[in-house]
Amino acid sequence: MGFAVGQQRRWHGVKTKLNELAIFGGRPEFAEPLHVGRPNIGDRRRLFERLSGALDRHWLSNDGPLVREFESRVASLLGVEHCVAVGNGTAALEILFRAADLSGEVVMPSFTFVATAHAARWLGLEPVFCDIDPETHRIDPPLVERLITPRTSAIVAVHLWGRPGEVAALEEIAARHNLKLVFDAAHAFGCSYRGRMVGGFGLAEIFSFHPTKFVNAFEGGAVTTNDRALADRLRLMRNFGFSGYDRVADLGINAKMNEAAAAMALTNLDSMDDFIAVNQRNYQAYCRELHALPGIRVLPYDEQEKCNFQYVVIEVGPDCGLPRDQLVALLWSENVLARRYFYPGCHRAVPYREPHGQSERQLPATEEVSRRVLLLPTGAAVQPAEIAAVAALMRLAVRHAAEVADEFKRRPPTLPAALPIE
Repeated sequence: MGFAVGQQRRWHGVKTKLNELAIFGGRPEFAEPLHVGRPNIGDRRRLFERLSGALDRHWLSNDGPLVREFESRVASLLGVEHCVAVGNGTAALEILFRAADLSGEVVMPSFTFVATAHAARWLGLEPVFCDIDPETHRIDPPLVERLITPRTSAIVAVHLWGRPGEVAALEEIAARHNLKLVFDAAHAFGCSYRGRMVGGFGLAEIFSFHPTKFVNAFEGGAVTTNDRALADRLRLMRNFGFSGYDRVADLGINAKMNEAAAAMALTNLDSMDDFIAVNQRNYQAYCRELHALPGIRVLPYDEQEKCNFQYVVIEVGPDCGLPRDQLVALLWSENVLARRYFYPGCHRAVPYREPHGQSERQLPATEEVSRRVLLLPTGAAVQPAEIAAVAALMRLAVRHAAEVADEFKRRPPTLPAALPIE
């Protein structure tokens, strides 16, 4: 396939008895942790060739040839006129909000990675959190419209889980209220909406090339747009506002992508189709393994569209017999590092909770979904046999839900501290 997958992990056979579970004293199913998003790594030989070329040129940053090649390839792939590469996805949000002259309030979902809200607040904007559609987990357009005030300057929507949002409805609302519409597309690189690639909707869209993304740049991001004036301003802002050798034409920061990051990004673009194929294989394997498990819903992809299949998202419902957090704790005890995502929602994070007093009544769908969502390990480091073993663990836990719940009553689970992952 042109890239190296992870080594086959050793596990101790499919568990069929309750006392084999780690919480009852059994050995963990996996000898090594199984992660939600281990970095995909393309052809190392090609990566080292690109890095060697950058070293030979003594050109490591400042709009180097690898960065320009990456921007050109992304723009071509997505069918947009302009791609502005930056150091990470948060920087992409920040310079986009600044370059678009946003002010006052911006309506956005609470159920998103906190960087979406932080980028706005960091610039003095006021995030106004909107509830989501409980089926799709994306911002709910009719609720967006109710939150628009004379102080609203923009709608910030999120293509969550690589499933594009209700673009047409949001574009209509933004046009009718004369608002700017931007998309946080950090999850949606390589995805399409109604046959058109994500990247050219609204005023602009941002992408992340963080190590957890299926195409990574070690660390990187980008803004894509069809607005030339906006792209020109973004290029100024990512480089301290310089428009020439000694001329500072605008306010700016250092948000540049360097040549090493671009080398990694280009190498992973080379293997992008392979990564997607593995992700799709894993997603379909989970669907087969979990389809009859009570209380477990695998969030579907629309396979008529282009998808990156980056995330395997499940909801844990009441029929499962175990609360989501107990299932997470059980899987972690087996070295399956499944993840709660976006819990408990941005509106409950300390910088937003206290001054605004958002309540469960205001964002009921966000509250409910954040208690149910669980992401399972996937990516090039995860093999079908491992997925079968994870599913077997879940079936055993659900079959003995009462006994597992009683054990957790005796010894309440403590979810391990872990770095937030986008």
